[in-house]
Amino acid sequence: MNTKFPTIRKCLFPAAGYGTRFLPATKAIPKEMLPVLTKPLLQYGVEEAVAANITTIAIVTGRGKRAIEDHFDISYELEHQIKGTDKEHYLTEIRALITQCTFSYTRQVEMKGLGHAILSGETLIGNEPFAVVLADDLCDDNRNGVLAQMVALYEQYGCSVVAIEEIPKEQTHKYGVIAGEEIEKGLYRVSDMVEKPDPKDAPSNMAIIGRYILTPDIFDILRETKPGKGGEVQITDALLEQAKQGRVLAYKFKGKRFDCGSVDGFVEATNYFYAKGVAE
Repeated sequence: MNTKFPTIRKCLFPAAGYGTRFLPATKAIPKEMLPVLTKPLLQYGVEEAVAANITTIAIVTGRGKRAIEDHFDISYELEHQIKGTDKEHYLTEIRALITQCTFSYTRQVEMKGLGHAILSGETLIGNEPFAVVLADDLCDDNRNGVLAQMVALYEQYGCSVVAIEEIPKEQTHKYGVIAGEEIEKGLYRVSDMVEKPDPKDAPSNMAIIGRYILTPDIFDILRETKPGKGGEVQITDALLEQAKQGRVLAYKFKGKRFDCGSVDGFVEATNYFYAKGVAE
């Protein structure tokens, strides 16, 4: 392992959003707790972090999100009820995460965008580089998780890294979009990033998805970042300040990504993981 740069020890999960595209289901259930097969989206994300050797998990929550804390905790009544039965194995994976990881929580009191959510997590992260996972971007790679791929790049370059994928040009209005110079296959030094541009204004069709490695100076930049599109503090705008100094890489990750923030993507992910389970 390259030790020139501080190790990525913490992963931040912004989980305060309302999940309005899944109403009425998300009226009382956090969208991050919606299950793909038998596991909630957030658990897949935590497992991806652990696969990248990150076990300090920081979660930014909001009102009505207590189910997240309860999930990553021991349920003594449930454990007692199923102890010694053929159902006990269903808790094996979540028990392992609870044992391996340290979970901490803070609240985003107002919904002011992803940049504001990340800034809200500063108290849990401190002055060190960290990963960010958006749980409703569910990723799968049979060989090496997306976050592990990105950590390896950080260990080589020591700067912020965003995961990207090519999208149809007409969908750029849904994403942050980058432009940059390819410095090695699938890896770009970012020169520009625009939040949700109209297709005619998009600098490329390479869209940022919900995986980031961020250096700690991002917090100071976010504090000075004015609200942008939709009146929200955009992480894209803050990253652009780093990019102007040549300190942001964009990586075409290996693996599949499902937009589980949309019903179509959620159904696609469910079918994919079901078929994968049957095949295994």
